[in-house]
Amino acid sequence: MILAYKFDIIAFMIELDNRTSLVVNEQLLANITKTLTKKDIELIVTTDDEMRAINNEHRNIDRSTDVLSFPYEEMPMSPLGSIVISSSHVEQKAKEFSHTNSDEFTLLFIHGLLHLLGFDHETDHGEMRIKEKELIEQFNLPKSLIIRTEGQ
Repeated sequence: MILAYKFDIIAFMIELDNRTSLVVNEQLLANITKTLTKKDIELIVTTDDEMRAINNEHRNIDRSTDVLSFPYEEMPMSPLGSIVISSSHVEQKAKEFSHTNSDEFTLLFIHGLLHLLGFDHETDHGEMRIKEKELIEQFNLPKSLIIRTEGQ
């Protein structure tokens, strides 16, 4: 499914490929995206098995993970990149942290989107965590992402 959004003069598209039954709040994702970029994004929602295969193929890590980001090479008119999210991880963490699947999915989407924009919590000096916190507060999301990633 291709979701096209136009906010004032900012036009972008989220190309959603949902391979699961997980419900995705496209409007919320569009609202978040428009605050950060004008570029198109590919968003894939997949199973744990497929996520494990993708993680193994692209990172040589033979296990599933919650979210992966694949930035595209910067060229005129090119999409920003792809975000892949595991529906199983969404459901598991939502239950663990006592919030909705939609909230958990949105937290992972923010994390993946910031990686596409060049943020890297493994090498920066907290800039990605600060930006995540700003977005979490701006969109009134649960603070579980901040809590569980502190110190990483």
